[in-house]
Amino acid sequence: MANPGVRSFIWCRNWSKKDWAIAAVGFTVIIFALTLIFDSYSQDDDVSRPFDFTTTTTDLVDLTLSRTAKERGAFCLDGSLPGYHFQKGFGSGSDNWLLHIEGGGWCNTIASCSFRKTTALGSSNYMERQVRFAGILSPVVSENPDFHNWNKVKIRYCDGASFAGHPESEFKNGTKLFFRGQLIWEALMDELLSVGMSKAKQAFLSGCSAGGLATLLHCDNFREILPKDCTVKCLADAGRMLVDIGPCVLSIMMWLTFRV
Repeated sequence: MANPGVRSFIWCRNWSKKDWAIAAVGFTVIIFALTLIFDSYSQDDDVSRPFDFTTTTTDLVDLTLSRTAKERGAFCLDGSLPGYHFQKGFGSGSDNWLLHIEGGGWCNTIASCSFRKTTALGSSNYMERQVRFAGILSPVVSENPDFHNWNKVKIRYCDGASFAGHPESEFKNGTKLFFRGQLIWEALMDELLSVGMSKAKQAFLSGCSAGGLATLLHCDNFREILPKDCTVKCLADAGRMLVDIGPCVLSIMMWLTFRV
């Protein structure tokens, strides 16, 4: 007498394609149903569990528009004032500074820059008045053990060219656009120096994407404006545009940034 398991195996081998398809659909439905059941149990557990404010919340940080930008002619693409978010440090981090430059690509034509000035990447009129500090900017020690109590600044990006522009005129082919990134950088640095960064013991400049490129362009200047005994580091995160823009344009940008 044949083993029942062997008989079952032989029976399955005789299935048609239609039988296998029906079995596959049935198996999928069963797995889906079990997933829903387990998810419902998980959600019930989450509801009964108290919310942990110490590890999941961050403070809302107000937008500050530069006080000195107007007199310098340091404007966003549309002529509005540039801004930043500043959270004061405390305890052992009160003399340390972390600056993070916002990313957002470039605009490279009159049309793209004209559109950009109607967004938060080209005008402070469209920027959020408050943002949450998270990740490297987080004030939560469990999320950000190294920098949670430092003076932290998020620099908003609104010039469209990694804080590197400084043309003589804002008029381009009949369109009014302010490419004043270099002046924005200088205005914001002077402002931060006046509120305590001039006494920094440690300083960290970082940026992502176009902000990463801005970090590369301005790292040397960042070192120069800080006290000689201050430990200064720069981190360019995903500043990929070095490859995209080519060596010629990069050379021009470097000249604009580091010219005497």
